[in-house]
Amino acid sequence: MKDIYAPLMTPWKIGNCEIKNRFVLTSMGGTDLFGWMEKNHFDKVGARFLMEVAKNNCGLVLPGCQPVYNPMLGQWLHKNKKMFRDLKAWMPEFHKTGAKLFVQLTAGFGRSFTISSMMEMLYSNPVLRVLSKPFMDLDKITASASASPNRWSDKVPSREMTVEEIHTFVDAFAQCAKLLQEAGVDGVEIHAVHEGYLLDQFTLGYVNKRTDEYGGSFENRYRFAVEIVQAIKAACGKDFPVSLRYSILSKTKGFRQGALPGEEYEEVGRDMEESERAVKYLQDAGYDMLNCDNGTYDAWYWAHPPIYMPENCNLDDVAHIKKFCDIPVVCAGRMDPAVAAKAVANGDIDGAGFARQFLADQEWITKLIEDKEDDIRPCILCHNGCFNMCHYKGVPNDQELSDSLHLSRCAINAETMQWNKHYIKKTSAPKTVHIIGGGIGGMEAARVLKLRGHQPVIHEKSGVLGGTFIPACAESYKGKLRDLLTWYRRQMTELGIEVHLNDEVKDASAFGDAPVIIATGATPRYLRMVKGYDRMIEGCDYLNGTPVGNTVAVIGGGLTGSEIAYELALQGKKPIIVEMKNDLVSQKGVCLANSSYLREWFALHQVPVYLETTLNEVKDGAIVCKKKDGTTFEVPCDSVISCAGYIPAPLTQEKAKNRYLVGDCLAVGNLRSVIWRAYEVAMKI
Repeated sequence: MKDIYAPLMTPWKIGNCEIKNRFVLTSMGGTDLFGWMEKNHFDKVGARFLMEVAKNNCGLVLPGCQPVYNPMLGQWLHKNKKMFRDLKAWMPEFHKTGAKLFVQLTAGFGRSFTISSMMEMLYSNPVLRVLSKPFMDLDKITASASASPNRWSDKVPSREMTVEEIHTFVDAFAQCAKLLQEAGVDGVEIHAVHEGYLLDQFTLGYVNKRTDEYGGSFENRYRFAVEIVQAIKAACGKDFPVSLRYSILSKTKGFRQGALPGEEYEEVGRDMEESERAVKYLQDAGYDMLNCDNGTYDAWYWAHPPIYMPENCNLDDVAHIKKFCDIPVVCAGRMDPAVAAKAVANGDIDGAGFARQFLADQEWITKLIEDKEDDIRPCILCHNGCFNMCHYKGVPNDQELSDSLHLSRCAINAETMQWNKHYIKKTSAPKTVHIIGGGIGGMEAARVLKLRGHQPVIHEKSGVLGGTFIPACAESYKGKLRDLLTWYRRQMTELGIEVHLNDEVKDASAFGDAPVIIATGATPRYLRMVKGYDRMIEGCDYLNGTPVGNTVAVIGGGLTGSEIAYELALQGKKPIIVEMKNDLVSQKGVCLANSSYLREWFALHQVPVYLETTLNEVKDGAIVCKKKDGTTFEVPCDSVISCAGYIPAPLTQEKAKNRYLVGDCLAVGNLRSVIWRAYEVAMKI
């Protein structure tokens, strides 16, 4: 291991519990030990993930947050004793790794509960509301500190919790903690005075308008969280460690309004003055550690940083708050290991929290220790596989049911949490497999084929591997995507995969009956119906280096167009976005943390955005647009970039025997659809 990382390998203590190093796996929904949004049980898939992380030198392991009351089926966690017995049988094997396990318990989501269109229907229809209550009691699930709007939907508001309900939850925390202690777990973490979840909603003045003992004063607003740790300590003893997931600052301007990095704003939630007081108060109540970041669901990009957020975005605030308490603090949020190590060495933090990097590569700490950093598959902060809950105007969470039920998969690692269907199985009949196209899909297919024992041969028409992923990772802020491209190219070399560059294949029949994977990608959709369309610059051409003027109209406000507009603004240019839909980034698969950042950034920086508007004409020095009502207007600009989407471009022989399509030549999607499909095709051959 490089010397710069050495501080991360030093031991530390949470109460009397010694942790062997400073690496912390922070919780992610879907990596639970007792199931996620399903009938509670000992979850072998979640347990496998946690064991892999522990075997690979993580010091403290935190499974996904476990509701003490299951919101989907109305089960109290402590009433299912069998799964605690199953956990007890598993713990000795876990402890052989030298890691420690704290199980994270949550009171739930309150107004942050993710509402889908189906849930809106169940809640709004009186008959369905009654019929669905046994398995989805939305009135109870979404109850909050006070009546308030849901983060995702105007149709399912939150009511105020009763004092009796609060007391029932406090007792449930204590009972669950005691069962976990008896199962051999090293500690528990309470989720959360953090991220605008239910417990946090009680602490936040813009949500909590109560006038009883759980509202109003500082002490009353924090009472729920305090009573929980006191009840756990009473049940489990003062030496049983209890951590708290904690947001130092809410970074929130109001309901559904976050505050961006560097923005001047009036905090409606927890500001630093209150946080300085709160950490000491929570410590004195009995909490043994603070696992910290920032944000609420209204400012979700702080707790789930997309690639647009700066690295180590929460570190300064965590380092500051450590001065006001005597218990250890952990910092999470786009942490860079080298920066984290320096912060530990300086005494600014005690532990470094990492989450989604473990989904991309469960062995990454081991590789860091063994000086194999180049072999680490990097998380690209896309949220496509792990947390793709998306939201746009007029639509609540727009997400496939499969994604809702199976979080914490990974767009760039098809195996993570999907080991039952994605695993390397050696072939008994090795074949030469030709792959037409050396983009990410082609390289992933080649990688899996080689690991299985086949002989893949890549035919790439350009002089470099990468395909359309090269422009896709060209923006200045996409260093993690460029790291992934570097990783794939390195895999081709390390695995000894045969690659033919400048080798365009137009007819797959040349390979006879040999299996052929076609990964030829897609072609841009040109707006030929628009007068002057030939004056436009296609998005990939811009990303590949075609120069543009100072004021640039971007036609298309989906993810690609919005990211290009963001890059233009970062470069000091003046972007203008024209989008035919009623919102930016109105597409499935793009996490609200990502899309809300872009929307709010454009609003803060006064980037002109024309929604429900189409392009009529491109002129020299201007574009002509048409509003929804039919009126037209002219917008001056120096250049026009077209981001109108892409059309699959397979070879004509795609339906022949032994021919397989992967990537955008089959159907235009995202990196997840490309990589997962490539993996699955490579396993079929």
